[in-house]
Amino acid sequence: MRIEHIAMYVNDLEESKDFFVKYFDGKANDGYHNKVTGFRSYFITFDDGYRLELMAAPEVEDDKKTLKRTGFIHIAFSVGSKEKVDALTERLKNDGFKVISGPRTTGDGYYESCILGIENNQIEITV
Repeated sequence: MRIEHIAMYVNDLEESKDFFVKYFDGKANDGYHNKVTGFRSYFITFDDGYRLELMAAPEVEDDKKTLKRTGFIHIAFSVGSKEKVDALTERLKNDGFKVISGPRTTGDGYYESCILGIENNQIEITV
């Protein structure tokens, strides 16, 4: 058994798609649009075949995103090396995204950083 994909609602679908394509080398499909409901989505596929579905719809609520809450809290991307963690973290920081931790080795042995990415969603970058 494996996770087929993870989905998230966003406010700005095009900007969110561009974020995952630009920083995490995702490949976007052509998108889907239901003209009756206004629902739109993209599937972003990453190198190992896992997918992220980005969705937008007129009636979606935009709740405050706190870092200490129940439910899904972040998406983690493995980039392959400490040097790549450092480089991507610095690139995102220079492009105006907030680094909330690291890069560092955590108590459980991960080398990682965490940033607030598109629409303040937490993204972990790890080896």
